[in-house]
Amino acid sequence: MINEEKVILMTKLAKFEKHQSRKNSSIVNYYRGDYIGFQVVKAVIAATLAFVLMFAIYIFYNFEELMADIYKLDFMEVGKTVLIIYVVVTGAYAIICYIVYALRYSKAKKELKGFYTDLRKLGNMDSKSLR
Repeated sequence: MINEEKVILMTKLAKFEKHQSRKNSSIVNYYRGDYIGFQVVKAVIAATLAFVLMFAIYIFYNFEELMADIYKLDFMEVGKTVLIIYVVVTGAYAIICYIVYALRYSKAKKELKGFYTDLRKLGNMDSKSLR
């Protein structure tokens, strides 16, 4: 006789294993701080590269104006302004990434805990049916 509850549980487990198990397992293999820290470092590196690229594009776009005013520029003031903008943009991006990856880690851990709970429940159903 087919146990409907067991079939439903097996289907749910198979669906999770096919779609989310590998991704969640790779996340939860790290300690929380290590995972979040690694992701934030990657985000800061990406933000730095993006900032340098955008700054270079800005310089090339305004190159004629820059060359006309090169002797009037206060390079220390321009450098401070660029540095402040960089720190604010990168800091905001790092904070947002910290929040996003902390939530992803929590969600993955919660989903895997539910998966293992359902596996234990399925194992208990099997042991009951063998008796």
